[in-house]
Amino acid sequence: MCAFVLVAEDDEKQAELIRRYLEREGHTVGVVHDGRAALEEVRRREPDLLILDVMMPEVDGLGVTRVLRAAPRPGEYPAPGTPAGGSVLPILMLTARSTEDDLLLGLDLGADDYLTKPYSPRELMARVRTLLRRAGGTAHLPPPDPDARVLRAGGLVVDERRHEVTVDERRVECTPGEFELLATMAAEPERVFTRPQLLDRIHGSSGYISARTVDVHVLNLRKKIEANPRSPQRLVTVFGVGYKLVAHHGAEGRTGAAARHEA
Repeated sequence: MCAFVLVAEDDEKQAELIRRYLEREGHTVGVVHDGRAALEEVRRREPDLLILDVMMPEVDGLGVTRVLRAAPRPGEYPAPGTPAGGSVLPILMLTARSTEDDLLLGLDLGADDYLTKPYSPRELMARVRTLLRRAGGTAHLPPPDPDARVLRAGGLVVDERRHEVTVDERRVECTPGEFELLATMAAEPERVFTRPQLLDRIHGSSGYISARTVDVHVLNLRKKIEANPRSPQRLVTVFGVGYKLVAHHGAEGRTGAAARHEA
């Protein structure tokens, strides 16, 4: 799977190392060294993945993520391909900050994954492959599996082939991590998933990721799919266990389990 990956890293030696590993796997790579240049390149070239260092001059990585995920406003950098909302460009964040709160802040702003420095290049490439696999069908990548399903849970529809989510016929933009979590639960509505089960589906078996990242994805999804995120009716907490997706009755005559259709 060859893609265009933008690397935003102010340490030139580190950026060069990342570039070499990405090119060995067949990817085209762009490199910038500050946050403002990263925003410019995202707008100009629409990459398939952004590898983003947190500590950068001009605009730091958290600021870049905040701008990309926000709906565009006059004078801001417009999000590519999403005129009604923020960009869903996959973002892999690199950070020297090791506290969990700092890491979760990046996820809360919309990053899909993170690695703390120092990290192994093999681990970095594994994360890159995972994010690109989820985000297939972009300008530089082949389309997703033609056998992908359309999953329905009441008024919630998850189209795996088109990588689209709609709620009561309203389009909802999700990051790759949010989409993977929602698709997992939409395939088995009413099933209670534990945090480790969901974490394994989103990030694989890596031991570097905290289970609290699932909570952040859930909170972000509730803002997008719930009428009242503070009183969720679709994506609900099962205390002491985890989360489940509730299949609402009366939506298109389908109740109970998710329906799978050919797209």
